[in-house]
Amino acid sequence: MENTYLPVAIIGAGPVGLAAAAHLLARGITPLILEAGPKAGSSIEEWAHVKMFSPWQFNVDKEAAKLLLADGWTPPLKNEYPTGRELLDRFVRPLADLEQIKHHLQLNTRVLAITRVGQDVMKTQGRSAAPFLLRVRGPSGEQDLLASAVIDASGTYLTPNLMGAHGIPALGEIEHAAHIAYGIPEVLGRVRNRYANKRVLVVGGGHSAFNVLQDLVWLTQEAPQTKVLWAIRGNSLERILGGGANDQLEERGKLGLKIRQLLNDGVIELFKNVAIDQVTGNGQGLVVKAGERILPPVDELIVATGFRPDLSLLSELRIALDPATQSAVLLAPMIDPNEHSCGTVRPHGAIELAHPEEGLFIVGMKSYGRAPTFLLMTGYEQVRSVVAALAGDWDAAKRVELVLPQTGICNSDFDEADVRLEASASQTSCCGAGGTVREVAVQTSPGCCKG
Repeated sequence: MENTYLPVAIIGAGPVGLAAAAHLLARGITPLILEAGPKAGSSIEEWAHVKMFSPWQFNVDKEAAKLLLADGWTPPLKNEYPTGRELLDRFVRPLADLEQIKHHLQLNTRVLAITRVGQDVMKTQGRSAAPFLLRVRGPSGEQDLLASAVIDASGTYLTPNLMGAHGIPALGEIEHAAHIAYGIPEVLGRVRNRYANKRVLVVGGGHSAFNVLQDLVWLTQEAPQTKVLWAIRGNSLERILGGGANDQLEERGKLGLKIRQLLNDGVIELFKNVAIDQVTGNGQGLVVKAGERILPPVDELIVATGFRPDLSLLSELRIALDPATQSAVLLAPMIDPNEHSCGTVRPHGAIELAHPEEGLFIVGMKSYGRAPTFLLMTGYEQVRSVVAALAGDWDAAKRVELVLPQTGICNSDFDEADVRLEASASQTSCCGAGGTVREVAVQTSPGCCKG
């Protein structure tokens, strides 16, 4: 790669972005970590109260752990389940505070756009030799930074999906935004007064919605006038609530069983087949409409319908995205939620994540576009492979060091003593052909990854 004297820019100082920095440092490559928030992992603050489904052994990157151990870090117990707050306090922030990382970390620095020096998206000649140019806004105002490559680990939490059934805001959704929250608000904490003794409608059929529903039901014990309503687009609770006791992500299974019990107890009022197209206000509250169907009036709405990537900063780069998932074209068939759960997604790396823009990789949750099947350990495997590719070590980049069996959990072992991840080469990337990143990125037939 040209311009190797320049750093590799990492957008986002969450767990995957910081893991990428650790892998770059291990290979003698300088990272430049750009974080929009005031602290590393700022987006995690929004769900810090939520307990994760996977235990610590699946939430720590091994290269990052090596750096931490050398600094006297005490690893958490591998079988404990952290909250978002514990992930921040016991892994993300200690990693960001290491001198090796801190030296390359710029906080309160938002990336506004990425391009190539002297190039717009139309120009081809000399493109791959031109450094990346990142326009950023930081404490000193706007400036341009140069990089030899870009790893976009900026996540999706700040761009939630909307309530409307058509992929755009429902009529009235923007108008009534003051009474609509997205994601998993801290119902039992800092925003308790917003929901206590109110009529609250939760929209969404995934585990984010489950967490919100559970918290709202707990709130009814202290604020008994709180009324919990739930709207889903589909009709099958069996599909939504999952495998229960058979789910090998134990905490996820428990949550599904809990919601089923709460429904049986009648403390959650469920509305099925609700494809929302409008929300209006009247003297009794907010009214959600789905075609001719009108739901009871409520005071607050919580929309827990997933997230989508913000691709605006990449508009001057050549990216190849699947039109449905908005993920890289070679990755899309492997993660399509119509066919896969998190446990059936094969491990993947630089080849599947590559774009026609040589040296650009989108990793972590953002790499999955709108697909909801992402696991944190998958992101660590992504950056291990991507950094190997940037270092020119294609044997390591193509090698699979992580197996995700059908259970939905990663088959690896985080050992506190020696931070050993049991590597397995029993799977190979179905699109693991040779060649450069640019050569494989322009392939348009991803069928080899299907199934």
